Amino acid sequence: MCILARYHLLPSSLVLLILLVACTMGCIQSIACKPRIKRENIVVYEVSASIDQCPTIIEENSPIVLRYKTPYFRASAGVVMPPVPRNETWVVGWIQACTQMEFYNTYGDIGMSSWELPELREGRVKAISDSDGVSYPWYGNTTETVTLTGPTSKPSRLTVSMNDNFYPSVTWAVPISNSNTPMLTHITRDQSFITWLVAMNSVTKERIVLQTVRWRMRVDIAVDPDMPLGSRASLVGRPYQEQPHILNYQEPIPPNALGRPNANDAQVLMWRPRRGAPLVVIPPK
Repeated sequence: MCILARYHLLPSSLVLLILLVACTMGCIQSIACKPRIKRENIVVYEVSASIDQCPTIIEENSPIVLRYKTPYFRASAGVVMPPVPRNETWVVGWIQACTQMEFYNTYGDIGMSSWELPELREGRVKAISDSDGVSYPWYGNTTETVTLTGPTSKPSRLTVSMNDNFYPSVTWAVPISNSNTPMLTHITRDQSFITWLVAMNSVTKERIVLQTVRWRMRVDIAVDPDMPLGSRASLVGRPYQEQPHILNYQEPIPPNALGRPNANDAQVLMWRPRRGAPLVVIPPK
């Protein structure tokens, strides 16, 4: 007997109930079957991470400050995202955080200045965001990210890339002194980072870590303040940087790596004399 014939044998109220339940189940099934972005549906290819094979460049053009420019860290990856459902927006890009920083400028036997991240140094957090200060949690918003807004009917192929380096200024004279006499004798910097390739749902904030990279930048500069400007400073130690490590597992992103403050805003410039109490020269922003 056909289904319609069977319905004719039932009370009309019961038939209406059956049709209502069937319709409801169909709607539930439709929702349950809605395509969802999952890690196994995302393809990552041609991941690269490197630091330029060139030494740090020292600039002695100014009678006030020494400047140095490190080689660039560069990262790039190709990603194929599955079709994005209607009413969803996904961003694919790079997130970076600083996990360790030592940055000391020594002035003979007088003392040293140091850029510090207090929360990181004291172990209160595991990482500090290295965002550009605008595009949280992303490192930047040009080549660093790609945004996909649904619905898209087919997979999307995209490339995201980023680069980073140091280009600071260090005063020849003691930073808390009114004198312009050169006293700088050494610069030491050792900083470590984790860089994540991430796909994130812009509405729900669901994050899928696609790749994890660890890298480190070190600078060691000896300075003779008695030499004429232009011939005071020289690199010591290894001339080239250790290459980044593309991990074969994914590290979780600590909460402090995702929001304010970023490293530039959180850092403090301290003066630490050989004798006496330390002094805050530049407070955090």
